[in-house]
Amino acid sequence: MHDEPGRTVSIWMSENIPQLPPISTGAHADVCVVGAGIAGITTAYCLMKEGRSVILLDDSQPGSGMTERTTAHLSNAIDSGYLDIERLHGRSGARLAAESHTAAIDWIEKTIKDARIDCDFLRVDGYLCAASPDDAQHIKDEWMAVLRAGLSEVEHVTRPAGPLAKNGPCLRYPHQGQFHPLKYLAGLVKALQSGGCRAFSGAHVTKVESGKQARVETSQGCVVTADAVVVATNTPINNMVAIHTKQAAYITYVIGAPIPAEAIEQALWWDIQDPYHYVRTQRHSFPDGREELLLIVGGEDHKAGQADDAERRYGRLETWAREYFPAMGAVSYRWSGQVMETVDGLAFIGKNPGDVDNIYIATGDCGMGMTHGTIAGLLLTDLIMGRECPWASLYNPSRQPVKAMGEFVRESLNVVAQYTDWVTKGDVEREEDIANDQGAVLRDGLTKIAAYRDADGTLHTCSAVCTHLNCIVSWNHSEHTWDCPCHGSRFDRFGKVLNGPAITDLAPVKRKERTPT
Repeated sequence: MHDEPGRTVSIWMSENIPQLPPISTGAHADVCVVGAGIAGITTAYCLMKEGRSVILLDDSQPGSGMTERTTAHLSNAIDSGYLDIERLHGRSGARLAAESHTAAIDWIEKTIKDARIDCDFLRVDGYLCAASPDDAQHIKDEWMAVLRAGLSEVEHVTRPAGPLAKNGPCLRYPHQGQFHPLKYLAGLVKALQSGGCRAFSGAHVTKVESGKQARVETSQGCVVTADAVVVATNTPINNMVAIHTKQAAYITYVIGAPIPAEAIEQALWWDIQDPYHYVRTQRHSFPDGREELLLIVGGEDHKAGQADDAERRYGRLETWAREYFPAMGAVSYRWSGQVMETVDGLAFIGKNPGDVDNIYIATGDCGMGMTHGTIAGLLLTDLIMGRECPWASLYNPSRQPVKAMGEFVRESLNVVAQYTDWVTKGDVEREEDIANDQGAVLRDGLTKIAAYRDADGTLHTCSAVCTHLNCIVSWNHSEHTWDCPCHGSRFDRFGKVLNGPAITDLAPVKRKERTPT
């Protein structure tokens, strides 16, 4: 994905990941894992260590989805806050959330040592900071909820040092972590390959069927059968509606810039502004042997497909970063990623609703993809091995988020509102108004066309109707993708599906069939 012309590039993308061979024939395994991001690869690795035969399938190469677009915070400071987790899941649920994310960081650290993975892993402190002096009481209330969740080492710091000190008190979370996500995945992939896992790229999965022997079909016509299937594709491609009504796709933005090592503590920072900001550092090596410390700053989230103002958002991120980190140099990296936010703040990991017992899913990273993905590997392995797991009910995909009903209704109404795009005008009136290397939606009678003009001036057209549930896609000028504003499906500039829940490309439209107005 990162070789796509026009798309942004993250700091991690220069890492060489072991390449997987293309799938060419059907096969059978104890478990088939679909998706080679953090959740899928961790699950495959855990099951392989248990002695299970595993087939791993991915449409592209390992880590080439949202894993290469993360900022790779390893934290037990839940993104939505323990006050909300306690309200939605009770005190016992908050304790299990804290326990599971803590266990995920510990497991990553142990696995790095056991598998001898060189991935820049560091234990660092994390700081949850006020966005203004008016947030002092909220920070204290959050601290009380954190302590009730069992994180007794978290400190309430009334006079914090560091860049966000002027905003008032903060919470210091010890023993957090950070790493290079693609170096980590590269190490796991090497371990999978040496351990006998059969892993394939170019395996575009078109169907997952449950049954005594589950079936996974690919667009190449290959069929993989397995006793169990795990779908770990950021958002499930095998679930048409049930999960997608309980989570929503958001776009988040990131910038990276050099900063003098003496100007900053290597730590994680988060504020509670809306939208909030998140910060870390990363040592970066150049081919000529030079090194620099990069400041990585993220935030400015919005619903996927419902804004197209990346330049302004990158600008606001830079303005915010320079206020708090004045020693920051010129911005050298800019990228965006897609985050799946559930209505109740925790991932969906377990048996797929409506299927028999051998189809499992992992989705809803909630901005904590590295730890939620690792929890998925541990939890799904327990379920497949027939073991009890204390976290199973907390992450159960079939749970009904009754206490989050307000958020559920808001998100549902937001999705319904997107269908009004069927009756609106196009982005432009004429195809001649589309600049080279850009796209726009054109009205064509009763439907809409997604039109992209390449760098040579040739126009490429396809249907603008998302192949998941028929929303009208939007052009993303920054990433050169077509994004669905309803459930987060993404397609490349020619209409090829990049991210589910859609599994089918945008339908091609021949020029002679169009009657532009």
